Amino acid sequence: MTKLFDEAVEAVRTLPPDTQDDIARIVLQLAGNDAGPVPLSPEEREAIARSRAAAARGEFATEEQVRATWAKYGL
Repeated sequence: MTKLFDEAVEAVRTLPPDTQDDIARIVLQLAGNDAGPVPLSPEEREAIARSRAAAARGEFATEEQVRATWAKYGL
């Protein structure tokens, strides 16, 4: 293991466990050893369910709303 990678691991050790897991998944994916699907929290599952329900009702952003979002983030 390189010195830089050791430093990165030490820095990650100071982060909250959820953040450490997120970083670990990224490293595994980059190394070609994908850890599989990311587990979703109950809040994330609820947000997805609300989005699917809105889509089923045909509730989509207008072109104007999309352009405003792009402009907000400089896209």
